[in-house]
Amino acid sequence: MSRIHPLALENPTPQVKLMFDAVQRALGTVPNMMRTMAQSPAVLNGYLSLSGALAKGTLGAKAGEQLALLTAEENGCLYCASAHTALGQLHGLDENEISEAREGRASIAKVQAALTLARSVIETRGHIGDATLRAARESGLTDGEIGEVVAHVALNVFTNYFNSVAATDVDFPAVRAPKNLVA
Repeated sequence: MSRIHPLALENPTPQVKLMFDAVQRALGTVPNMMRTMAQSPAVLNGYLSLSGALAKGTLGAKAGEQLALLTAEENGCLYCASAHTALGQLHGLDENEISEAREGRASIAKVQAALTLARSVIETRGHIGDATLRAARESGLTDGEIGEVVAHVALNVFTNYFNSVAATDVDFPAVRAPKNLVA
């Protein structure tokens, strides 16, 4: 049961209505996470702004979903694991790719490099070593893409923590609980 309640879709403030309308157009629905974030329009706007900016990045939506799946698994966020499984499928990920991403694996070398870097960023809370950064570059990630990996991790850590604090009700098809789920 939610500890922070989602806003009703009826009669939001004009600012929130604009954001809800944009999400509705993009996803066909306004998920509970975003309705809950709307308790503070600044929080929802911040999430949508960074998410929108990363959608225009060079890593691409599919890799972004793979990074989100890994982060959800590492941080034990069932809401995000469920949401990004559904969103990943919309972006062309199959069941195997989704399962592999949650484990930090990918069949495409550049995506594997991004997942490896992301796991290191998560595990070290950003304090990666020179060898890790060198390995990311040698695996084909540009400095811009390295920055995008860090931004994806930050965005997804934010949503993982937000949903854990709020106990957001999962409104996507539920998936296997992440290995690090804290009940």
